[in-house]
Amino acid sequence: MRRGYTGRSDAFVKSEQGEQGFWPSYADMMSAMALILFFLMLLSYTQNMITGNNLRNTQKTLTNTEETLSITQQNLNERQAALEAAQLELAAAQSELALRLQQVQAAEEELDVITADLSAAQLRLNQQQSDLDAQALLLQSQQDRISEQEAYLQAANEEILNMHNTMATISVLRLSILEQIRDSIAQVMGDPSKVSISDNGSIVLGDGVFFDSGSAEIKAEALPTLDRLIDAFAAILSNENNTRYIDSIVINGYTDWVDTNWNNRILSTNRANAVLEYMLTRGADKLRDYTQFFSAAGYGEERPVPGTDQNTEAGRAANRRIEISVILKDDSILDIVDSYLSIDLPEGVSTEATVVPAG
Repeated sequence: MRRGYTGRSDAFVKSEQGEQGFWPSYADMMSAMALILFFLMLLSYTQNMITGNNLRNTQKTLTNTEETLSITQQNLNERQAALEAAQLELAAAQSELALRLQQVQAAEEELDVITADLSAAQLRLNQQQSDLDAQALLLQSQQDRISEQEAYLQAANEEILNMHNTMATISVLRLSILEQIRDSIAQVMGDPSKVSISDNGSIVLGDGVFFDSGSAEIKAEALPTLDRLIDAFAAILSNENNTRYIDSIVINGYTDWVDTNWNNRILSTNRANAVLEYMLTRGADKLRDYTQFFSAAGYGEERPVPGTDQNTEAGRAANRRIEISVILKDDSILDIVDSYLSIDLPEGVSTEATVVPAG
């Protein structure tokens, strides 16, 4: 039987077996130590397990951290690339901004120029407005003058119409006188084709009616024609409405181009004077008061009838002729013009004649 251990741990109790009682205590002590060592090992194992778990957790955390770091590094790289791109964009934006600033500065300078131009234009506009106002006043004044001139033109038109009517009356009168003479002569001659009125307003008689070729002596058969001519002129000149406008009655002689110009001029003059002499002598009682109206002229071969060919007998015969021209008074025409010029002109209308350039 073992003795129980009492007392302190470092004291041995002696038993009946003597020294044999030490070993059980030693065994107990070793067991205790083994137990302690076991606990220590268990504790160490537990600690190692905990440490291993912690290490694994730490390794896992480290792996996760590395992955996170890698992702972070990748994100950082992307951010760095984005930053560099942003810096490039910023540099480009700054460059564009600088360009825009230059453009803005240029635009401001241009705006200053435009502003200056607008100011100058405003000044010109103000001046033009002043000019327009002045022109408006001038226009109103001119419109007033136009109104006055329209009234004057209306009166002038009436005067011109009256003058035109008077001139028409004179023209009709002259034509009427010529027609009376023509009809009177044609009635006596019995052949209207031998007497006509020319384009210049003259009675035309072929010299064959009055004269033989190359002669200035009036043929006997032409005397009744001249007698009727005397009666016609007497009747015409006895009317004051006619003599008011008639200036002269001219007997004109013409020849063809046969013979010399000198001889033809003498022959034509002698023929015209022969006709006139007969009329004033034979009709002395009828034309006594009107001799101042008559005259004679010879033109020879000059002034041929337009459109005639003197290389033919018909052409030469047409140019051997006596023409009787009724000349109107210049004073009669001038009276009409004077009556027109006597119209009161509106103020400011020039009375000076306007010279129209030739050509």
